[in-house]
Amino acid sequence: MKQSCLSLLAILITTQLCLTTPSLNAAESGSTETHTPRSVILIIGDGFDDQHLTMARNYLAGNAGTLGLDALPVRGAVQIETVSPDGTRLYAADSANTATSLATGAVTNIGRIGTDAQDRDRVTVLELAAQAGYATGLVSTSSVTDATPASFAAHVNIRMCEGPDITNGGELYGQPFSGCPSDATQNGGAGSIAEQLAKAPVDILLGGGAKFFDQSIPGQSQTVIEWAQAQGVRVIRQKDNLANLPASGRVIGLFDKENLEVRWRGTDGRTAENADVSWLNRIDWRLGSSADPEPMECEPNPDYGDTPSLAAMTEAALTGLAARSDKGLFLMVESASIDKQSHKRNPCGSIGEIEQLEEALAAALRFADDHPNTLVIVTADHAQAAQILPEPSLFAAVPVPVYSPGKVARVKTPEGGVMRINYATNNFPKAEEHTGANVPLFGNAVAQGVLKPFMRQRDVHQAMLAYLGLNEEETTP
Repeated sequence: MKQSCLSLLAILITTQLCLTTPSLNAAESGSTETHTPRSVILIIGDGFDDQHLTMARNYLAGNAGTLGLDALPVRGAVQIETVSPDGTRLYAADSANTATSLATGAVTNIGRIGTDAQDRDRVTVLELAAQAGYATGLVSTSSVTDATPASFAAHVNIRMCEGPDITNGGELYGQPFSGCPSDATQNGGAGSIAEQLAKAPVDILLGGGAKFFDQSIPGQSQTVIEWAQAQGVRVIRQKDNLANLPASGRVIGLFDKENLEVRWRGTDGRTAENADVSWLNRIDWRLGSSADPEPMECEPNPDYGDTPSLAAMTEAALTGLAARSDKGLFLMVESASIDKQSHKRNPCGSIGEIEQLEEALAAALRFADDHPNTLVIVTADHAQAAQILPEPSLFAAVPVPVYSPGKVARVKTPEGGVMRINYATNNFPKAEEHTGANVPLFGNAVAQGVLKPFMRQRDVHQAMLAYLGLNEEETTP
């Protein structure tokens, strides 16, 4: 009993000393509490679902191999949400409304950029980060005015209003287009996406889309990019300039008229093709014959030329942003042409773009190694049209012609196999459509406890806000 009392007395004395004695290090140094920088790097693979992930793994690493993504310690799935203008739930989305969900947390209509279903502008995670003192950036292999990057720093009611020439209406893709008259500067709005990006709080903006910035501002003699330069924005148009980004001020890099060129294409530019079906089979499915398209290989795209890689743009942006703020940064990186090449039924284009995503991820992880408390997230905006099918068909031995009703690409892989990729969302000759599946979610070690195994895109938005200590209720766009 005496020993217990002595022990209790010792604990009480020690506790009192801890409560009343100042930290020796703090007392000696006289220092105050310092801020530990926090950063978020959000990598979006446009149209990057599990079919595309598996296609890329099979081709880039082999069926038994692993990608850099596979080594990340956090893996989950993200549910896509979309509503029609009357509020009815939809089950397949586009890049505009899904990127808006990631950027703002709003579940909105197809085509909307930074606005909710009631056409109210919603503040984005990038805008909040900028207001809180973080450095901010957007990097994409698409036009920077395209849906995904635009959704983080612009607000219009339809994604096609990329430049001032079309915002008040006109003709688009050979069809009448009503534009976004309420957003047009002539009507008191904030202007087209390019006009808004020119003055948005984005420190570093890199990608394509020069044609939209080279359009004249309504009622002025200046183009959008000339106006930006007059405000002190540094404009670059050659990839060599990426190595010399200034350590302060805003930068806009425009490396193509529209989207950046992709790295790979199919043999001689081939994409997926229809089976060659005899006329007799067209009369009766049990008769005649069919022949699959010949296998193709992935080869360098001769138009790629001096296109800057996604990794080079990502590295330049991270270096430049880190020099701009000691609080941290928010950077969105988009590998855009996974989706765009899937629309074109070009699996080699998509796979080459996923290789670019892998390289950008490696750059982000190197930055995170040197900058603790950097949250790296990889996800997608929506799923896309592509299916990996048996090669040959499971029913090849059945004594009737069996072939895909869609278009097929039989891709020779480096490990010696043939990967059959099928596109069959519609019979439209120009483009495939998005699909409505979950999309993958990956995170680095910092993401443990921040991300969950199953999330919705608005949950990912909230997770980024919470990690950076941001509160969207305290401000407006």
